[in-house]
Amino acid sequence: MPAERPSFYALAPGGWRDLVTILHLPYTAWNLSYVAIGAALAPHFALGRLGLTLAAFFLAVGVSAHALDELKGRPLRTQLGDRTLIVLAAVSLAGAIAVGVGAAVLVSPLIIPLIAFGAVAVPAYNLELAGGRFHNTATFALAWGAFPAFTGYFFESLRVRPAGVLIAVACAGFSVAQRRLSAPARELRRQTVAVAGTAVRRDGTAFELNVGVLLAPLEGALRATGVALILLASALVVLRVQ
Repeated sequence: MPAERPSFYALAPGGWRDLVTILHLPYTAWNLSYVAIGAALAPHFALGRLGLTLAAFFLAVGVSAHALDELKGRPLRTQLGDRTLIVLAAVSLAGAIAVGVGAAVLVSPLIIPLIAFGAVAVPAYNLELAGGRFHNTATFALAWGAFPAFTGYFFESLRVRPAGVLIAVACAGFSVAQRRLSAPARELRRQTVAVAGTAVRRDGTAFELNVGVLLAPLEGALRATGVALILLASALVVLRVQ
């Protein structure tokens, strides 16, 4: 049954597989796509700058944020110890900040406010600080959608322009859609014990409702959108480096 795993990308628990599982690879790639799209749309494009931005976001979101998320309630049911998760989160976030500081020294100190925002957003959202006040759709859209796209654009151009703001808003919209799809999918996989019922079509035919039937359109849309964004980001970057 699909719901036997806590997510469609979760591996069997234990060992190195837990390290892969907590990366949430489809969603991490989705997030990094925003960075690449923003960078590729900037008026000036340098592949090296994109590489630094991708590295920082992979460490901050792909590793640190997801390690903290697993620490808070074990949603992926891994066997990683609390100490391991804390070390992963702390070292990765410190690494992301170090990459950002290095970029600020090499390129421009104008990106320091972005570094500070990211350093605060990761623990605030994933540890549900302030009573969970920051753990909501609006913060998710801002921190995991608008922020990476805007950072990718700004680090390339070092200017705030309408195109950078618009792509940030667009990626925030994608993040809202992601959360609206993933929230019920998580509920079905992690909290739902059973689904009972029958759907009857206008022509009188009927089919049984179960977890798999309800999950299929949600996770199908998530997978398709994630792949499409990765391909779009790749196409834009290839266009800029040609």
